[in-house]
Amino acid sequence: MISGVKDIRARMASVRDTRKITNAMYLIASAKLRKAREDLERTRPYFKALQAEIKRIFRTDERVENRYFYPPADEPQPDGRVGCLVVTADKGLAGAYNQNVIKATHELRLRYGDDTQFFVVGEYGRQYCLRHGIHVQKSFLYTAQNPTLQRAREIATVLLEAYDCGELKKIYIVYTDLGSAMEAQVRATRLLPFHRADFVTPAEEKKHAPFEFQPSVGEVLDNIIPSYLAGFIYSALVDSFCCEQNARMTAMDSANRNAQKILDELQVRFNHVRQGAITQEITEISAGAQAQRGGEDNV
Repeated sequence: MISGVKDIRARMASVRDTRKITNAMYLIASAKLRKAREDLERTRPYFKALQAEIKRIFRTDERVENRYFYPPADEPQPDGRVGCLVVTADKGLAGAYNQNVIKATHELRLRYGDDTQFFVVGEYGRQYCLRHGIHVQKSFLYTAQNPTLQRAREIATVLLEAYDCGELKKIYIVYTDLGSAMEAQVRATRLLPFHRADFVTPAEEKKHAPFEFQPSVGEVLDNIIPSYLAGFIYSALVDSFCCEQNARMTAMDSANRNAQKILDELQVRFNHVRQGAITQEITEISAGAQAQRGGEDNV
């Protein structure tokens, strides 16, 4: 019985130590989530302004020709090799976060074939491609734990070079979007070419006089698009990072609750074992006392 009590105590101590770790991970993920969302909110107005400028261009000329946009519906549409930027985490312990991204990536690969070129952010995605023999065209080796605008620009530059030289005709990004209700949703969004419908101008804004662009509308678009693309990628990186931290918070909170449930069960077992040991000792003492009295009576 004594051995059983010691084992249960050791088990309870181990569970408490594990709960301290999961609780610390919960608090760290919470702090990272809050900071990342603040960083994104500080930069979002700039990229909304870029989108407004692109809308202004289409308000002036709805049939403007540019390699970064689909041609009008009555013209031949682009067709060719597809590129895919996949954003995963560097590690697990985040519920189904990584698995959902991999599933969406696999569906995109089935849709466009094995000729799809993959660009990967995050160690989890790199290791998955390595294990399954999937060729990675470019692996961005910096950590997914620190999304910055500079890194988003570097990614955008690589993708634009592949698109501008004609190596890729379409580019998608697979990432996890954190909605306003803190609900994560994996998205496979086309980065390039843009669809003109994405920049449709509301009817009330069309009342303004047309603008003049110098030196030309095409050159203005060529200067705006790289910054807009970098902003979109940066937003996707931060959204994915926020989703990862939110998923980790949920996983660690679940682990904390499970640990408390185990501790409650172990406490009940500990009380039963200890009470059984006490009862056994009392029984042995009582039996010994009775035996001693019986011996004295016989004398």
